[in-house]
Amino acid sequence: MRQFIRQLKDKLETNPPAVLTLGFFLIITIGSILLFLPFSSKNLNFTNFLDCVFISTSSVCVTGLSTINITNEFNFFGKTVIMLLIQMGGLGFMTMATMVAMILGEKITLKDRLVIREQMGSTKLSGMVKLIRYVIFSTFLIEGLGAILLSFTFVPKFGLKGIFYSIFHSISAFCNAGFDILGENSLEGFNTNPYLLFVISFLIILGGLGFHVYIDINNFKFNFRKYSLHTKIVLVMTLGLLIFGTIAFFILEYSNVKTLKNFNLFDKIINSFFQSVTTRTAGFASINQTGVTESSTILSIFLMFIGGSPASTAGGIKTTTIFLLIVTTISFIQNNNEIEVFKRRISFSLVKRAIGIFVISILLVNAVVFVLTLIEDYRFIDLLFETVSAFATVGLSKDLTPHLKDITKMIIIILMFIGRVGPLTIIFSFY
Repeated sequence: MRQFIRQLKDKLETNPPAVLTLGFFLIITIGSILLFLPFSSKNLNFTNFLDCVFISTSSVCVTGLSTINITNEFNFFGKTVIMLLIQMGGLGFMTMATMVAMILGEKITLKDRLVIREQMGSTKLSGMVKLIRYVIFSTFLIEGLGAILLSFTFVPKFGLKGIFYSIFHSISAFCNAGFDILGENSLEGFNTNPYLLFVISFLIILGGLGFHVYIDINNFKFNFRKYSLHTKIVLVMTLGLLIFGTIAFFILEYSNVKTLKNFNLFDKIINSFFQSVTTRTAGFASINQTGVTESSTILSIFLMFIGGSPASTAGGIKTTTIFLLIVTTISFIQNNNEIEVFKRRISFSLVKRAIGIFVISILLVNAVVFVLTLIEDYRFIDLLFETVSAFATVGLSKDLTPHLKDITKMIIIILMFIGRVGPLTIIFSFY
């Protein structure tokens, strides 16, 4: 046992990905135990442990899929635990650990900086502590403003409980978690409230941009030319996908009586925009996902798989990855020897990483879907939707999650964990 502990310690000291993987695992374990104990339940009973592991994993991995109705199952303490798990998962294990260390006045070591760099997807080692301070400050600032804006809707509707509702949903939206405590139908009861949908949407978008983008915008304001290549790619891809998704959902669902048909034109546009936003790893739903057309389902799967941007609270293979794949393909068609974007040459190592992430993700999703078709009796497209939603840490569901078999729930738990920590991070943690 001592030898195992010594080997584990040595590995953690030299392997930042292993630290991140173990850190997320420990947070999930603690969260599962807290949710399992009676003081988290409304009925003061033990909650099914597998469901607690599922909810804890979904919270820490900022997914939003749920096997049980958390509104009815958990009391104020249980919901607070879920909210804190979402916050820790959104910020990341090392961000939280660094914040605690700074509060206690402890020194941030070189090993800590290496792990922070791995978590934030940065290529530089300098300025890691400053970056973490910026991440913490900007997160709490945005979530605080979001809570204030949401309170104008929730406080009049729910009274003093609306304050907690505002904080919970602001954190859940910014962290792209998609958990809500409004009942079984997510935000469907607010689908004609453009103010609420806009506030939630912009919290989701801000959470999915990434902290490196904030820094560029803060330093150079709105001078696009001075932004880094990363920021330019993120902003162009985010705007492009939002516009594309909004137009596509509007056209595909316009006459669908189960979704948009009965809305007026303005509400149709707003809900199409919200659907485009939420499929980018957020998981809130203003329309019933079981009622959307198969074409919209395929579009949702495509947007969910892409997800948000690096160093953000979002999941998916990331906007930068799909962008690099697109420009690489165009370069190949044009028979160019070099890949240039915004007058900058793209290194082969970045292209190689993008291809690796894409191939591993495609293979993993297909393997899981294949296994689920052997276990479950649902339609293939619905199982694919559920699988991509879990892997990309989105949280949208075709109402399958509560009815899945236990073995499927365990597979989805593993998939959510891989999706949040990252396939490459987990693979590198074993080297």
